[in-house]
Amino acid sequence: MPRIVHFDIPSDNPELAQKFYHEVFGWEFNKWDGPMEYWMIKTGDDKQAGINGGLARRMPGQIGMTNTIDVPSIDEYTSKIISKGGQVHTPKFPIPGVGHLAICADIDGNIFGIIQMDISAK
Repeated sequence: MPRIVHFDIPSDNPELAQKFYHEVFGWEFNKWDGPMEYWMIKTGDDKQAGINGGLARRMPGQIGMTNTIDVPSIDEYTSKIISKGGQVHTPKFPIPGVGHLAICADIDGNIFGIIQMDISAK
């Protein structure tokens, strides 16, 4: 059964947002060594229940945190989402060394990501 494995926080000022989340919750931020400006967030000890996330500059129209669900096949799940009344806002695209991601919406317009892990993604 697919599970939420990651969350993303959009920010107009990533440095200030990092300071806020660190000072409030103690979260740790590390710059991702990838092709975009992105910080990985460690929210706690890996032995503790919960997930880690990331923070990036806000894209136009982006509001609120986005949960990402790990799926075995992006193509299969985007078809399921559409057939059940959801939408695909951003079609599948690669995240080099991580996998493929698509941004979708449920029947109420709630935005979420689906990711198919694949370290050979380019």
